[in-house]
Amino acid sequence: MNANRPTHRRRSIRLRDFDYSQTGAYFVTICAHERVCLFGELVDNEVQLNDAGKVVKACWLAVSTHFPDVDLDAFVVMPNHLHGIVVITNRVVGAKNVSPLRDNVDTRRRPIQSPSKTIGSIVRGFKIGVTKWFRENEHGGKVWQRNYYEHVIRNDESLSRIRQYIHENPTRWAFDRENPAAVISESDEERLM
Repeated sequence: MNANRPTHRRRSIRLRDFDYSQTGAYFVTICAHERVCLFGELVDNEVQLNDAGKVVKACWLAVSTHFPDVDLDAFVVMPNHLHGIVVITNRVVGAKNVSPLRDNVDTRRRPIQSPSKTIGSIVRGFKIGVTKWFRENEHGGKVWQRNYYEHVIRNDESLSRIRQYIHENPTRWAFDRENPAAVISESDEERLM
């Protein structure tokens, strides 16, 4: 490595010293690279998913299969991002990270389950699944923006507010910061916060 080369350190947007594997609810937003509308379009305030958007939805719904101690709550696939609530539970009881016996077991039918249950590993697994589909279907280029946004949901009031935000997201597309065509005034932005 070149000693004269400047060191690039990514600034973390995560809460310092917070354990992102602990039981609780998390609101995540995962954006397409450069906010390109890869997953569909909005027609009359309803999301019309294209094939890629349907894959995004299917991969999101499969998260609980790959992470058995994770439940999914409200979510919406928008033309260029996904909002979702991930709930990490303590459901897994007994031995963990143990390989099953291989006798007479068809491993091709069992989904791969991740031993890590952090929000980062969940998002990474989801992104990998969608990216794999894009590559297999000859869609070149990057699919996802680096990183993702998360918010730790701390109480029922916040959970209800976020569920409502997710549910209403398609009707707010004209004002959405993730919409490349949106024109957001300061008053609109304050109203949405």
